[in-house]
Amino acid sequence: MPDTTHGNPRNPEDPGSPGNLPPETHSFVGRRAELARLHTALDPGTGPPRLVSVVGVGGVGKTRLALRAAAEVRDAYPDGVWLAELSPLHTAGLVDLTVMETLRLADQSTRPVIDVITEWATGRRLLLILDSCEHVLADCAGLASALLPRLPGLRILVTGRERLALPGEDVLHLEPLPVDGRTGDLAEVGDAVALFAERAAAAGRPLSDDDVAGRATAVCRRLDGIPLALELAAARLADLTLDQLHTRLGERLPSSLDLLTSDTGEGPPRHRTMRTAIGWSHELCAPLERLLWARLAVFTGGFCVETAQQVCAGGPLAPERIAGLLDRLVAQSIVLPDRTDPSRFRMLDTVREYGTDWLYALGEERAVRRRHRDHYALLARQGCAEWNTGRQAAWCERVLTEHANLRAAVDYALSEPDDAAAAVEMAGHVGFLWRHCGYLREAQHCLDQALAADPPPGPGRTLALWSRGAVAILQGDQEAAANWAVRCADAAREQGDPVAVAAAVYLRGGHLALTGRQAEAIDVLAAAPQLPIRDDGFGAAQLQVRLALSLAHVLRGEYERGREVADEVRTAGRKQGEYWCGAYADYLIAQADLARGDLPAAVTGARTSIAGHALLHNTAGAAMSLDLLAAAVVSTGDAHRAARLLGIGTRLWELTGRAQMDSPDLIATRRTCELRVREHLGHATYTTAYGAGLAMSYDEGITYATRRQ
Repeated sequence: MPDTTHGNPRNPEDPGSPGNLPPETHSFVGRRAELARLHTALDPGTGPPRLVSVVGVGGVGKTRLALRAAAEVRDAYPDGVWLAELSPLHTAGLVDLTVMETLRLADQSTRPVIDVITEWATGRRLLLILDSCEHVLADCAGLASALLPRLPGLRILVTGRERLALPGEDVLHLEPLPVDGRTGDLAEVGDAVALFAERAAAAGRPLSDDDVAGRATAVCRRLDGIPLALELAAARLADLTLDQLHTRLGERLPSSLDLLTSDTGEGPPRHRTMRTAIGWSHELCAPLERLLWARLAVFTGGFCVETAQQVCAGGPLAPERIAGLLDRLVAQSIVLPDRTDPSRFRMLDTVREYGTDWLYALGEERAVRRRHRDHYALLARQGCAEWNTGRQAAWCERVLTEHANLRAAVDYALSEPDDAAAAVEMAGHVGFLWRHCGYLREAQHCLDQALAADPPPGPGRTLALWSRGAVAILQGDQEAAANWAVRCADAAREQGDPVAVAAAVYLRGGHLALTGRQAEAIDVLAAAPQLPIRDDGFGAAQLQVRLALSLAHVLRGEYERGREVADEVRTAGRKQGEYWCGAYADYLIAQADLARGDLPAAVTGARTSIAGHALLHNTAGAAMSLDLLAAAVVSTGDAHRAARLLGIGTRLWELTGRAQMDSPDLIATRRTCELRVREHLGHATYTTAYGAGLAMSYDEGITYATRRQ
């Protein structure tokens, strides 16, 4: 019963290559010299430096430049270019974990995250982008200091307002775009004017040569050539003429901007220019648009219209007005469409920061953050309530999409010392969902914090204890699992919920099974009362009690009994409409089929298991089933296909960070299969077929494995 890993390891711009660079949504203007310098610095053939930082004021285009440079050198990194977006982080200590998640690594153990990343990346050549580091500088510096000496094939590209201040760091100080040239010929004007002209055309106001030579250049000079300021200003040309825009920029800003500016007026001039540009855009918004902007700033991972209505409505901002107001903010480039999901929206960091300041100035920050917390607490509660139903796969996708917002909401709940019961309830629900959707370490982090506050007894605390013990089991931390098993069982008995009492048996039985005490595990798990299966999280735990019992039988070599129990789980899971336990039941049944020589059934069962795991982004589960499928296929005589499947399996195991979960039994089974396939094919043919499987993308590998032959 391994951990899950979410997402897809392919690059959205190049589905055949690893990585996660987002596609460009706008044309890229200028920065030729900077791109050339970064191209050289990031070329693996040039030697040191291997740490490159792009430093500059907010809005100057650090992220866009880094992404464009990374895209240009992508082919030099066969193991991927990976973007870790750090702006959503609100607490220290999560940078390492964010990078591990970015690399699509899932790890069951409690090993240091640095060790997990190092183990996976050893022998690889990859580029890691740490974007927006200014608020977690120490953590980023620690990560780079730990990884670079261990991984000669790694280069790190950093963006932020400050450098990491590490030895050997190559720092590119990114200046605003140049405003030079007054001829009116777009081919000769500076990059700032070229960008402004291009974005003006996109807003439906193409500029004439006279415009470029006059007012447009003046606007660019007024905005110091800062790209974000230029884009915000150009978006205003949908409503204003160029002359009006120039005039408004020359006016002193009203008192609302003064409210958000320090009394001393201190700070770098370009920081003040950026704030002035955003504040000016803010003043041009209608009052309700400004209010929505401020309230939207509580979202850290994007949002949809419906969520914005639920969190941001109130007072003068009626729910039915929000969609139209959001359209206006999009038209003004305050809010941007999500890069991949057309139903969602996002804010640039600098724009969101301004909104956060304004929300504080309005005296609404605590109220709106509480609404954000309550919305995601309800979302997590609903996800748990429906987890053991036909909506399970949809909830998994929702949890992945809303991960950053769930994290922010949990952090806020845990920061409120006056409501430990509500905090542990939310942590229990979110921790349960994260445990099943691939975020084990974050589940451990939030559950440990919530339970350390000694919350009062109740269903929320019981679920949190169960989720924490279940996380420990998947992490292989059996000592901790035993402790949580006792605490959960005590809490369940105190609560008086018979289903919770039965669910708690999973923790003790699973602990016994995974520590080699199979007979004891079978006794404990078989004695658990079989109550009607519920639709909620504890209903899923009920199925996992039986799944653990099946696993204990299989590990003892009692394949037929293990098959019977797994078949019960599969039947119950199908009745519920769930997939998570069902996919493992298919795996265990296929193991039993292979043991008794029913090869067609073993092949079909392994393929079905792979499809079920893939549906829930469970890469580790899919990798387990791929190893089984390869063993079944070679037994049918198709060694060539088995070799490809082993290659695909290796690719997926690499994504989990721990091949065969370090299980001696699984490792031995895999090696036996490899030896059989090599004997059938010979070394050269095996290497070729294995390499073909290894070269497949995630989707290609899953499609190949599940395709009926």
